[in-house]
Amino acid sequence: MPGLDIIQNEIMDAKNKAQDIVRKKYLKKLSEYTKRDTIVYATDFTSTKTVSIPASVFSITVEDMQGFMAANKDLENDKLDLILHSPGGSSEAAEQIVHYLRKRYKHIRVIIPQNAMSAATMLSCAADEIVMGKHSAMGPIDPQITFPTATGQFTTPAHTIISEFDLAKREVIANPGTAPLWMAKMQTIPFGLLQLCATSIKLSEEKVETWLRTYMFKNDKDKDVKASKIAKWLCDYSIHKTHGKPISIDEAQGMGLKIFALEDDDILQDRVLSVYHAVQVTFQTSSCLKLIENHKGHGWFLNINIQPVQIPVK
Repeated sequence: MPGLDIIQNEIMDAKNKAQDIVRKKYLKKLSEYTKRDTIVYATDFTSTKTVSIPASVFSITVEDMQGFMAANKDLENDKLDLILHSPGGSSEAAEQIVHYLRKRYKHIRVIIPQNAMSAATMLSCAADEIVMGKHSAMGPIDPQITFPTATGQFTTPAHTIISEFDLAKREVIANPGTAPLWMAKMQTIPFGLLQLCATSIKLSEEKVETWLRTYMFKNDKDKDVKASKIAKWLCDYSIHKTHGKPISIDEAQGMGLKIFALEDDDILQDRVLSVYHAVQVTFQTSSCLKLIENHKGHGWFLNINIQPVQIPVK
């Protein structure tokens, strides 16, 4: 298997947009092996060069629909491999992408070469099956809520806002003297936020439960029970403690998700990781921060020029 260093050298030795040539080559080789349409969706969210760029740039957004439509150009198979590397984003955008792809394909396999978190985990749960490596990770799907404060935008898990309201009620009942302190704190939170949190949690759980029941477990007699159990577990902040917690293949399989190990097929592992490494080198050697591309070379690319940060010399 060509590692990251070998692919870097291959690109450096080539000429004129070599990263594109090499990436397209490995995407084509993967599709030739699987006999399936192949699309890669990836963002450069793990790179240190992007620390000054808003997280929204790397998120799953409605704009990505343009990319998936472009990446479906000239594809005729009814089976899809979606290589997914994403920190997550809008659950509404993920839902729109799911609807589009499920109308297009009878069978979808999501392949996670490293990380598919949050809304990307939700998208993965709309597949018929998932492929992960021993190094790969999914993530919890508990919603994150962003709201304005005196010091700027603040993002926190929806569950923590609800928990804090519950704590306030318990403390005020036990000790009414704490009421002024809690009132001052609660005045900083926008009206209706508590209801938004509850609704967002319910929607995330319901979407994933529906997708699991409809696709991954469609032929399972216990589909309702399995889908409900997994959706609740993925959305349970009290279990995972943090929205960024990596969920390994062992944990996900243990909960009943239909996940296959990438290492069980040496050729598939070789070709998937070659695509992933080529994508990472594309990010390293260009201004591209997000790409959605198929095995025939059609797709959509988000490029942003990153200005170097000037550090004053003391």
